[in-house]
Amino acid sequence: MASVLMVAEKPSLAKSLAEILSYKQCWRRKSMCSACDVYEFDGSFHDRRNTFPAHFKMTSVCGHVKSLDFLPKYNKWDTTDPGDLFSAETRKNEAIPDLRICNFLRSEGAGMDYLVLWLDCDKEGENICFEVIEEVKDVMRVHRNPNSQVIFRARFSSITEKAIFQAFNNLTEPNWNEARSVDARQELDLRIGCAFTRFQTTSFQSKYTGLNDSVISYGPCQTPTLGFCVHRHDEIQQFKPEKYWRLEAKVKLGGAMVTIESQREHIFDSEVGMLLVKTTRDCKQAVVESVLEKIKTKSPPQALHTVELLRSASSRLHIGPKQAMDVAERLYIEGYISYPRTETTRYAVDFDFRSPLSELSRNPEFDDYARFLLRTPIKLPSGGTDIGDHPPITPMKNASRDQLSDTEWRVYEFIARHFLATLYPDCKYKVMEVQLSLGRESFQWSGITPVSPGFTEVYPWQAVHGTEAQISWMEGQQLDIVEVQLTTHETTPPGYLTESELISLMEKHRIGTDASIPVHIENICSRNYVRVDSGRRLVPTKLGIVLVHGYHKIDPELVLPTMRSAIEEQLNLIAKGQVKNKYNVYYYWTILYFR
Repeated sequence: MASVLMVAEKPSLAKSLAEILSYKQCWRRKSMCSACDVYEFDGSFHDRRNTFPAHFKMTSVCGHVKSLDFLPKYNKWDTTDPGDLFSAETRKNEAIPDLRICNFLRSEGAGMDYLVLWLDCDKEGENICFEVIEEVKDVMRVHRNPNSQVIFRARFSSITEKAIFQAFNNLTEPNWNEARSVDARQELDLRIGCAFTRFQTTSFQSKYTGLNDSVISYGPCQTPTLGFCVHRHDEIQQFKPEKYWRLEAKVKLGGAMVTIESQREHIFDSEVGMLLVKTTRDCKQAVVESVLEKIKTKSPPQALHTVELLRSASSRLHIGPKQAMDVAERLYIEGYISYPRTETTRYAVDFDFRSPLSELSRNPEFDDYARFLLRTPIKLPSGGTDIGDHPPITPMKNASRDQLSDTEWRVYEFIARHFLATLYPDCKYKVMEVQLSLGRESFQWSGITPVSPGFTEVYPWQAVHGTEAQISWMEGQQLDIVEVQLTTHETTPPGYLTESELISLMEKHRIGTDASIPVHIENICSRNYVRVDSGRRLVPTKLGIVLVHGYHKIDPELVLPTMRSAIEEQLNLIAKGQVKNKYNVYYYWTILYFR
């Protein structure tokens, strides 16, 4: 009987996979790694050519097996010039030495015929695949045919029985190019981050009291992220408020008092404003010149991707991006949602809508919406982009409030409602625009009346609300003027960036990946460069402001997003196999530019 070692990215995922693949007939045993159990069972294995009986061992790692670092001789700050780190020798060390993952993998892989990699299906997962391969390949049994494939990659987007068996029956190969792009990113971030962190920490500690042994870190993604926050702070500080006036009138209409506004909107000269008041006060009546009614539609949201989940978790659920991502990963591992790291916002033509709808129809929170959709022909939503990585984030299994924590439930509920909303009809509402004249001055009034809630019935965050009670206007009406007044206002500065706004800026400028964006935001908060205020607004600290202003004086490119965008573009070329020698990227960005 053949022997197959299968490795997942996390212990909890290994357990779920083993239970599915063994039809819950696996047995668990402890291993030499305290964090990773081994699940064993017998079954059949298909090596892309033949199917035969096999004994399976399913286990996991705990994220990355290895981490990149400099040789020990470069670790002493007082004897190493930061500039030397751009060309210093590096090596990969065991990421969590206490767990002895490397020895554990070699022990479990000894004498095995096949290796199946169940790591997360993203670039980091591909990189971990090759870290596992590096430990296991030399201790596996030598196959009689040296050309036979013995290492396989399982690709899946959800922890459901259907998805896991589909992946198991259609094994592929790990992606070497994507793994190389992660290696390149790790080395660039190590060299750039460490060199600048050491340089600025020693420089700041000699100039500013109170820092003591604090490390003032620099990161190629972290620093542009902080830069966005400080740029908004500077806009606020430099803002000079300006007074302006608005001309308003109150008219009687059907027993109600209605406020109409001048089409001039903002008047920045008070004398002009007073002159307008004087001329319009001489009018006794306002004349309705035109009444225009239009039915408008609001389209449902596009299919959910990671960045939108993070934005919405912050702005609508008041959950920080790092916490939201952690919760989404737990929901994924438990099988409640599909893989939460995706850039795709368009459902595939053959997407199975009925399975998640059937699950949601069993939930009293969503049953009416799900059953409505199941009774009607499902139309594939238009719009969105299929990046080709993973399907959009969707609910995969019914969950109740009692099964999840409060935060988990709120994230699950949002994902479920977003999915349902994408399949619902448009929201419709009526817009009425009224033009009036007071002598020679033109005034206006507008109102909104909901017509059909459509998708907002299930997705209340985007509901359209009526502006006022229904008012009936008729062209040619003459309305008595009750009052004409000039109201005083003042321009206001923009608010500090919200987490949601920052995430949008990072996505636009390609700062970080969908998986790393929450980490970068968490870093600038935990390192005391910004603080999170009410409304989840990010306010830079004095340290954060000084840092960014200092970078601008040295070289603005150090903090502007253009530099990281260019690096990401080069890394994506490596991932696509269009750059054969990754050291070309290293050389330019670390030696020619940063050094």
